[in-house]
Amino acid sequence: MPSLRALRKRIGSVRNTRQITKAMKMVAAAKMRRAQEAILKARPYANGLSTVLLDIAARVNTEAHPLLARREPKKVELVVMTSDRGLCGSFNTNIVRRAEQFLFEKGGEFDRISLSCIGRKGRDHFRRKTVDIRREYIGVFNNITFSSAAEIAQELARDFVAQDLDAIWLLYNEFKSVIQQRVALYPLLPMRIPEETGTAAAGVDFVFEPDMATILDAILPKYLGTEIYRAMLESAASEHGARMTAMDNATKAAGEMIDSLTLKYNKARQAAITKELMEIVTGAEAIKA
Repeated sequence: MPSLRALRKRIGSVRNTRQITKAMKMVAAAKMRRAQEAILKARPYANGLSTVLLDIAARVNTEAHPLLARREPKKVELVVMTSDRGLCGSFNTNIVRRAEQFLFEKGGEFDRISLSCIGRKGRDHFRRKTVDIRREYIGVFNNITFSSAAEIAQELARDFVAQDLDAIWLLYNEFKSVIQQRVALYPLLPMRIPEETGTAAAGVDFVFEPDMATILDAILPKYLGTEIYRAMLESAASEHGARMTAMDNATKAAGEMIDSLTLKYNKARQAAITKELMEIVTGAEAIKA
């Protein structure tokens, strides 16, 4: 049985850990609320822009703009969005597992699959693997701005137009609630136009002003930047929610450990006192004899 001193030291250590996890939970809760407000504000605009662009894309030829081109996918890029820091439960693990599943399933289907890693955790994981990491973006979650998202989208679009890439997929955690995040994987380029959109557009013609090329030049890059920006906000809110849940579980586990160690300490202390009393009684009986 551990000594009383060792038990006291361990109880104090666990108490200090509980204070840290409780503080981290409060910090994560505050950040999560701000991130949740940001994503709730950004979603209507992103969804509206996506609807408008899909409506336009269903009515124009794929040759109307280089970003609408459809080619046989041979060179594919997967944009993996993870966090820069840990202590957020299975947040990063779920993304990495889904990325590895994508690489395994699509490895024989495409000639080449490369990665763009947004976030340190994904970059560090795939550096240890034999995976082609073309670009990495570290620290962007410290200050999420549309300009940084637009820069990432511009680089991806440039590679797609130059035919260095035939398809681009985006993988991130979508924020549902504090305790629920859903792994989202969907094609960013070329755009996937739902069949019902194309059916609704059949037989309907638009008049583009000033002209189709100018409108597409303006709206397509903005759409890509908005999609990356929305995914970054979703990922940030999911990360803070996952970290808040993880720290709450850690705080509860620390409390249970403290109770268990305190019970063990009391039993050890009682045993030590009983032993001392027995030694005193034994000594007194020996003196009488």
